Amino acid sequence: MNNYKLTIQYDGGRYKGWQRLGNSDNTIQGKIENVLTELAGEKIEIIGSGRTDAGVHALAQIANFRMRKHATEHEVMQYLNRYLPHDISVIDVTMVHDRFHSRYNAKDKTYLYKIWNEHYTHPFMRKYSMHVESKLDIDKMRNASQYFLGEHDFTSYSNAKSKKKSMVREIYSLEIHEHDGFIEIKINGNGFLYNMVRKIVGTLIEVGLGDMDAAAIPGILESKERIQTGRMADAEGLYLEKVGF
Repeated sequence: MNNYKLTIQYDGGRYKGWQRLGNSDNTIQGKIENVLTELAGEKIEIIGSGRTDAGVHALAQIANFRMRKHATEHEVMQYLNRYLPHDISVIDVTMVHDRFHSRYNAKDKTYLYKIWNEHYTHPFMRKYSMHVESKLDIDKMRNASQYFLGEHDFTSYSNAKSKKKSMVREIYSLEIHEHDGFIEIKINGNGFLYNMVRKIVGTLIEVGLGDMDAAAIPGILESKERIQTGRMADAEGLYLEKVGF
């Protein structure tokens, strides 16, 4: 059985997220599996490093799949890019050892969030960034970001439905940069819960607008009450940038 690792880029705007859904084939995973099943002549299931929500993009999602048929890396990549929709691209294919698992072997993930912070809209980036019209205070946002660093129970900052799994995650770094009207927030950690990045960014936006005091964040984390986190940032500004192994 051959094991292939895929590096995938996609515009998530018209999809219902990464994960295959029983009542819809309009997912990233579903589209890729359909093409691979045709290539392999057997039912193929791919394993993603993690699930991105509906509307979220990826610069380098990692997945792997196994098939009996032998095909070169080039053949797999060429076939996928010929038959996948044009808003999904496979930018690398590598044959890996049988024990490689995209989700279990992932050590850390980096997400990028783009905010367009001008009083007018950006016609060409409106589907790939969140528009915040009022000027954000970057210094206040950077100060607030420090409260998220380290290991915390992020129940307050997630919409995850299961309460059986641990909500503890560790954030290694959170950087905020400003250039040419854009604010880019880059967050790296050992894992992320459902909607966690978007809720963290939402809090940073509220701090930047002066609608929240950064000193409230530790109390919100400790409370484990989701209602306290306020707004959630829009999906279109979020990108899975990198997965570390």
